[in-house]
Amino acid sequence: MNIYLYLTAAIVLEVIATSFLKASEGFTNLWPSLATAAGYAGSFYCLSLTLKVLPVGIVYALWSGAGIVLTAIVAWIVFKQRLDAAAIGGMAMIIAGVIVINVFSKSTPH
Repeated sequence: MNIYLYLTAAIVLEVIATSFLKASEGFTNLWPSLATAAGYAGSFYCLSLTLKVLPVGIVYALWSGAGIVLTAIVAWIVFKQRLDAAAIGGMAMIIAGVIVINVFSKSTPH
């Protein structure tokens, strides 16, 4: 399987797990709590497969950066949480950083 598919799966599972973490209400709701645990377990498993091939610093930058932005989008849509201009600007810089790593870095295979 393409290593970037594992990384994508790790990111998506982390976003799902974090969204269910909010819904778990401090682990007081059973099903969202179980979904959180399963999502993080799956995310870390996929992340570990990615780390067999790519450098940890690059993988973590991509995983966390994409996770931050996607989680904020889910929070905006699902939980009606709004972002101010500074938060949006900061996330735009995160997206720019992920693009720079993917397009220009010699640390990742293209």
